[in-house]
Amino acid sequence: MYNVKEVVPDIWWVGASDRRIELFENVYPVPDGMSYNSYVILDSKTCLMDGVDDSVTRQFMDNLEHVLAGRTLDYMVVQHMEPDHCSAIPMLLDRFPSLKIVGSAKAVQMISSFYHIDVDAVIIKEGDTLELGSHTLNFVAAPMVHWPEVMVTFDSLSGSLFSADAFGSFGAVGGNLYADEVNWERDWADEARRYYVNIVGKYGAQVTALLKKASALDIKNILPLHGHVWRKDLSTITDRYAKWASYTPEKSSVAIFYGSVYGNTANAAEILAMKLGDLGVSDVRVYDVSKTDTSELVSRAFEYSTLVFMSATYNAEIFDPMHAFLTDLKNHNLSGRKTGLVENGSWAPMANKKMAEIISSMKNMEIVEPSVSLMSSVDESSLDALSSLAQALV
Repeated sequence: MYNVKEVVPDIWWVGASDRRIELFENVYPVPDGMSYNSYVILDSKTCLMDGVDDSVTRQFMDNLEHVLAGRTLDYMVVQHMEPDHCSAIPMLLDRFPSLKIVGSAKAVQMISSFYHIDVDAVIIKEGDTLELGSHTLNFVAAPMVHWPEVMVTFDSLSGSLFSADAFGSFGAVGGNLYADEVNWERDWADEARRYYVNIVGKYGAQVTALLKKASALDIKNILPLHGHVWRKDLSTITDRYAKWASYTPEKSSVAIFYGSVYGNTANAAEILAMKLGDLGVSDVRVYDVSKTDTSELVSRAFEYSTLVFMSATYNAEIFDPMHAFLTDLKNHNLSGRKTGLVENGSWAPMANKKMAEIISSMKNMEIVEPSVSLMSSVDESSLDALSSLAQALV
């Protein structure tokens, strides 16, 4: 049975949510599931804006057939060729043999790579338009947001920006499809950041370029491929994207990340957090890197202005979960943070040296002194060093 919504006059949401999925892209935990948004424009010509994932194709096809109400599908705009948006292409071509695929040259090439089929393609580039009748689609290149073939599309009649993977979020959307129908700041902001940072975070320069192009458009609605549709308070999400893309922290506070084998490094982390609180620092967060998913750790590192990395020495190296976390931060191009280092070791502490090598290879990262070295556990000497570190971080 169909489940659709007219989100803007003539523009229908025909997507679906997958609440059974556990790992998005087989790597990111999504305890609240995932939404896959797809939209149909009904005009003199009909046009589908992207598709959905294999997991929800049956619901999607029911929705699409209902909205078309016996009409054929003239166009499918492929803004982003990732399979979670394009798995239905072969099925759509079987159902609508005259369907024209609209996309960048790179997107059309990827269709062949994924599905080994030839398509009736309309190759578009930035500045091109597609007339549907009353609606005119204007195409804007958005390479590496977050694949090289990506385009976004602006409908000049409704002021709608079909934003591909930009401005999306983890999580299945319930009965409230619009962002203004939920408490977005309380319930969705963290998942929007975790989504952005892990999916697109490496490409801040490219996102900034897209934001600049978007600022020249009279945008009234944002229709992403995941998460909520935005029709009010658009600056809530666009301003957040501007911060994330420029690696500007949202919060002026300290996040402490520790990797501990037997609990002694963990104890030092709690002591340091308490000392920071005593110095008036609010919203201090402490994370166990062995327990917390890396996608959440990376998200919090983007959120906070000051980061402390505390690691046991393990095989004369950084403790494995901490090493993976720091490597992921580097791979996502995090920059411009004040950092503190704390190591632990019973005979040859090495973690600080190794952590400093990774952090120093990142852009505009300051390592404050003192770097603290524990010998097995916290004693009076290291307690004083943690106090000094807390003062330096403040």
